[in-house]
Amino acid sequence: MSVQRYRHIRGSVSTIHYHFVRCPKYRRKVLTGAVADRLRMLIHERAAELHLEVVALEVQPDHVHLFVTSPPTHAPHHIVNQWSRSSYVGSAGVVSAETIQHYIEQQKRSEMKLTVQLNLLPTPEQADARKRSLETANAACDYISRIAFSTRTFRQFARHTLVYRDVRATFGRTAQLAVRWIANVADAYKLDRKVQRSFRPYGAVADDDRILSFAMPDSLVSIWTLDGRQAIPFVCGERQRALLAARQGERDLISHRGNWHLLVTCDVKEAEPQDVDGVLGIDVGVATIAADSDGVTSSGTAINTVRYRHRRLRSTLQQIGTLGRRRRLRTLAGQERRFARHVNHCISKWIVAKAECTKRAIALENLTHMRTRMKARRSQRAPLHSWSFAQLKAFIVYKAALKGIPVHFVDPRNTSRTCPACGHCAKENRRTQASFVCTSCGFAGPADVIAAGNIARRAAVNRPYCSETDASVAPEQSRRL
Repeated sequence: MSVQRYRHIRGSVSTIHYHFVRCPKYRRKVLTGAVADRLRMLIHERAAELHLEVVALEVQPDHVHLFVTSPPTHAPHHIVNQWSRSSYVGSAGVVSAETIQHYIEQQKRSEMKLTVQLNLLPTPEQADARKRSLETANAACDYISRIAFSTRTFRQFARHTLVYRDVRATFGRTAQLAVRWIANVADAYKLDRKVQRSFRPYGAVADDDRILSFAMPDSLVSIWTLDGRQAIPFVCGERQRALLAARQGERDLISHRGNWHLLVTCDVKEAEPQDVDGVLGIDVGVATIAADSDGVTSSGTAINTVRYRHRRLRSTLQQIGTLGRRRRLRTLAGQERRFARHVNHCISKWIVAKAECTKRAIALENLTHMRTRMKARRSQRAPLHSWSFAQLKAFIVYKAALKGIPVHFVDPRNTSRTCPACGHCAKENRRTQASFVCTSCGFAGPADVIAAGNIARRAAVNRPYCSETDASVAPEQSRRL
């Protein structure tokens, strides 16, 4: 749609364009399905009553973009108060109306943030310089944190005014470094302000483009150190290198066990939603990590064997009082976590690939707060709590979003106790962990596969409301590639 340059109303000529952005409370993702359709209809009806021309309108799950042409008789606050008392309003100004319209249309394709991990290969001299730089940066952050907590100054602008000159004078570094240190402290106090934040000497510090930049053709990273800027080579896979073209925001440089890694945030466009025909139900568990509604399962026998071996070895080493056991425990640290992440990546990749080939959506159980809702015997607590089901869910969600496959979440109650043939639900239907036999009609089969089928059927019934409201990735999990 082209935007009229001038508007003629009763002898007046005007060209006034406003861009409104409205967010629900807490940015909850409630503007989906029938709610979004009803909101669009109400906006168009009210715009017609006010003689506004809707140039572009895009309703996202957690915000609304509205671009309108207004007569000169309406003030911006009068227009926006028709729908909300709190919004963002921007006039077109020097930016062309076509540019704003194009921007709003681009919002139809949402973005996700993926974290790419690069392995740096510094020389011993570069590693030493970077270590001393981390010590200085974290000491400065500790200094800022002490002042901020003692004076109860937590807003970034007020803190910047309070400590900027002192930080420059005390540590003798450039203005950009002082600004980044103040911002790092501000991020640390976003969770709460009850406890003074402290920074480890070699903790990660976020850097921006002025402190850390890339030279992609040569696979080099230019990083500020106390000895000046250093060009450090890095290595990564081809997929990670392709994602670096969409890098956005800050980068975290971390030192872990003598190795240096760079975590880069990339904005990746989600694929257009596919037209699906059916739902692929997925049931997750301890004995069987994942089972789909087609009868294919991912057995947890080998996985549970590895988990039991690591648990037994850790328990044995912790009872030994020698110095060697500390070295051995340090070597074993993180092995089971990396193994679990690898298995979750493989399982999620298999599920998404199957859903893409068969043109089906994916249905999962909503297991949020599962460990606090259920009680388990002492012997079952370690197997239940040692596997990251939230991580598997996160991997499935983001891989499906990259392919444009919808993901639905359903109520997990009685999915493995309900008969798919007659609908009879009883605890006695689940005779053992692996078998299901209906006490009413005699229907029998693998319990996990039957549960996956029930999940798929529930998603088909509740499809308009389950695909987006709970599809966010758990904040404690990192989409690290």
